[in-house]
Amino acid sequence: MSELGAPARRPYRVGYAPGAYDLFHIGHLNILRHARSQCDYLVAGVVSDEMAELAKGRRPMIPLVERLEIVRSVKYVDAAFVETVPDKVETWRQVRFDVIFKGDDWRGTPKGDRLERAFAVHGVDVVYFPYTVHTSSTQLRRALDALAEPLAAAEPFTAERR
Repeated sequence: MSELGAPARRPYRVGYAPGAYDLFHIGHLNILRHARSQCDYLVAGVVSDEMAELAKGRRPMIPLVERLEIVRSVKYVDAAFVETVPDKVETWRQVRFDVIFKGDDWRGTPKGDRLERAFAVHGVDVVYFPYTVHTSSTQLRRALDALAEPLAAAEPFTAERR
């Protein structure tokens, strides 16, 4: 709070936190929490199944409508937006955010550098947050796949095996 009792102004007005948000975990919650602390209004961009497949080479395990509802229900999120185009500047034209939040696994990479250059001309900042290395949707997916392998390899139960 400011001296006059009004809410303290955050560094940004509208923030944008894109992600697949598949197999929602603490890393997702941390990004949304940190992002909301930096802006007055947070829009979470939930990438469509097709966009996730394009970016990661596989479709999410959780369908878009469910991922959208999960993210929309997080108390730090003011609005959820379905991201359907790969060009983040095109998404900016639709949402009009002042800052985009990404995991710091993007920092210093060619894709992070391209993102920064693309947004610099529009006056949009790119803010990186620490990537949660001990938990990721990719790790969770691998664990689920590993658990499913013995089941798939097992002989199906039939009446003759009783």
